[in-house]
Amino acid sequence: MSGVVSDSAAKFPKEEVYVFASQIKRAADLVSLNIVEGSTGQTNPEFKRFLGIAIRSDIEVVGCIFIAARRNIISKADFEKLYLMCKEVLVMLNALRNSLN
Repeated sequence: MSGVVSDSAAKFPKEEVYVFASQIKRAADLVSLNIVEGSTGQTNPEFKRFLGIAIRSDIEVVGCIFIAARRNIISKADFEKLYLMCKEVLVMLNALRNSLN
């Protein structure tokens, strides 16, 4: 997911690159980083906590792309592609978290 986000962020206007694009990239990276960190030798409750953080980071990406689309920074096609990807990641993360009960 972070690769697609980085590709879209590269299209941002110069004044948005350092702040907004950076925020989107960080949030997208945190999704996978929290999954990895939580999965290494943690208890199920601790892993669930990290998955919750990953879910919130995924939702942060969604919020950012909504803002980017509203500001006409990204195209409707890019928005839809990113939104569907975030939605798919969210479904998978929730399923994984629920399986740890």
